[in-house]
Amino acid sequence: MNEFELKEFISGKALAVRISEAEALHPALSGMRVFDAPIFAAARADDPLFSGLKSADAVGAHHLVPADWTRDARFVLSVFFPFAERVRAANAAPGRMPAAEWLHGRIEGQKHISAVAAASAELLRRAGFSAVAPCVDARFCAQGFTSNWSERHVAFVCGLGTFGLSKGLITEKGIAGRFFSLVTNMGLSVSRRGYTELYEYCIFCGRCVKRCPVDAIDPETGKAHAPCHAFLEETRARFSPRYGCGKCQTGVPCESGAPARSVKL
Repeated sequence: MNEFELKEFISGKALAVRISEAEALHPALSGMRVFDAPIFAAARADDPLFSGLKSADAVGAHHLVPADWTRDARFVLSVFFPFAERVRAANAAPGRMPAAEWLHGRIEGQKHISAVAAASAELLRRAGFSAVAPCVDARFCAQGFTSNWSERHVAFVCGLGTFGLSKGLITEKGIAGRFFSLVTNMGLSVSRRGYTELYEYCIFCGRCVKRCPVDAIDPETGKAHAPCHAFLEETRARFSPRYGCGKCQTGVPCESGAPARSVKL
């Protein structure tokens, strides 16, 4: 097992994720592909930015470092699964409530990502490496509006992208998608962070502010978690067992790319 084989395994699993007939909210969604090909970035486990996530200005003291997940941690691999165009386009359409396609991406999509995370860690362990996927580890827990392993912040450290006004992470494939990560002692190629600032890829256009159904995003201070969470609970009550929103991630310039990077190039 090497880095190339691991990434091929994850990519194949991602592109195979489709909504089954039994899952589909209506027949037209049966067989819908949820994700495009994932992108990857890796950092050394001892990168000081991981310890920096314990700061109150980042995540908080409860955030773990890679060595907390496995003592012989050497590298962290972060993976971004961009939502497929059909999922994004449906949710970009006018309307206060999330599209059925987005609900599938948020719930069934995350279920499949968790399965890929678990399978990837198991693949590495069978090859003789230590490996943990924090998102499916029993030690993973939420505390208020944060967790003890923030996939977005980990992706920032690894080099996948920078934050936007909506607090999502803008990658080279955009902001609309899902993350997972692996902590392992297998050798990985460390990615170059093509940025130095937290919001470097955001152009502060304010489109996400206008897209938010509950005005939870302030053009100066960004997203407030409480009204956002309250709206997610409203969607849960309406669409249970599914819930979601994603309006700030669709119909915006950063939906499928990094607009600031495009301007620079």
